[in-house]
Amino acid sequence: MSITESRKRVRRGTQRVTMSDVATAADVSPSTVSLYLRRPEAVSQALAERIARVIDEMGYVPNLVAGSLAAARSRTIGVILPSILNSFFAETYNTLQALFQEAHYQTLLGVSEFSPEEEESLIRAFLAWSPAAMVVTGFHHTDRTRAMLRSCGVPVVEMWDMPTHGPGAESEAVNISVGFSHFEVGRMQASHLYDQGSRKVAYIGAAAHQDMRVRSRTAGYEDEVRRRGLHQPIAFTVPDAASTGVGRWLIDEILTQHPDIDGVVCSNDALALGVLFEATRRDLRVPDDLAVVGFGDLPFSSSCPPPLTTVRPPQREIGRLSASRILSALGGARVPPCHHNLDCELVIRASTRPVAGG
Repeated sequence: MSITESRKRVRRGTQRVTMSDVATAADVSPSTVSLYLRRPEAVSQALAERIARVIDEMGYVPNLVAGSLAAARSRTIGVILPSILNSFFAETYNTLQALFQEAHYQTLLGVSEFSPEEEESLIRAFLAWSPAAMVVTGFHHTDRTRAMLRSCGVPVVEMWDMPTHGPGAESEAVNISVGFSHFEVGRMQASHLYDQGSRKVAYIGAAAHQDMRVRSRTAGYEDEVRRRGLHQPIAFTVPDAASTGVGRWLIDEILTQHPDIDGVVCSNDALALGVLFEATRRDLRVPDDLAVVGFGDLPFSSSCPPPLTTVRPPQREIGRLSASRILSALGGARVPPCHHNLDCELVIRASTRPVAGG
């Protein structure tokens, strides 16, 4: 069986790539592949390179469940989150965990810290223990990760994002995906500020180098700014994690260079809280002098002074639908590849003005 034929077989169903598949594609015996996996130094360099290339391209992961249990699936479901400090993901994970436990499955949690390479390492380790299913965050994976997910032979859900297609697209779904468009969130935030009266709107974002979702929201803001045609985009983004301190620093930088802005889009409610603090320090009235919109609807957002206008993502619905699709597949139902594109809610509070006629 060639590598191409194996890929086709994997994409048609949920059959795991085996050591025999690797041996056939590499034109060696299964015992040679086994020896390479146990003692790579015992195999000639040429054979080792050939086997390693096939393993990478086919996404093969050795099964560490020994003996008669080797063909069995555990009752664990692997979940990879980019962060556990971010309450967006925590809310989704809590929903997943509760529904999986109700169905007598346990979750195995890994945290990638927004690193595609760390995600790859975690997924390789999880798959070696034959999980019943995998849940990962987003679509920005290494090529090896994508190959492993396609060939692992278990249901896979990618969540919290929407796949992209066409020229320049970075991602497409491996199997099932549940999420929303972060690009449209950025447009929604900027559009609301213009609609409620702002005429020069800036953007601040954190963790922009690591989190592709932040980049997508930034791009959505920039698209809406250009569509309105009132000014050029003013986007300040940093690799630092989102915090109130980073929000104060970023808005201070923007106001120093653009003192005439009257609205700011924030990639995270924690940044927006920092903007509110800095506005108070500068004696700026919110929303009269500076309207502020965040993202996340974090627990403090409804009670900070003033209460924060924000975009509420469907955290629980993402968890509910992801768990539902996986449990259906594990129950024997045919679950075809599909994407569930969910809606976000703009929650209007006192940090922006009421929209006329809204």
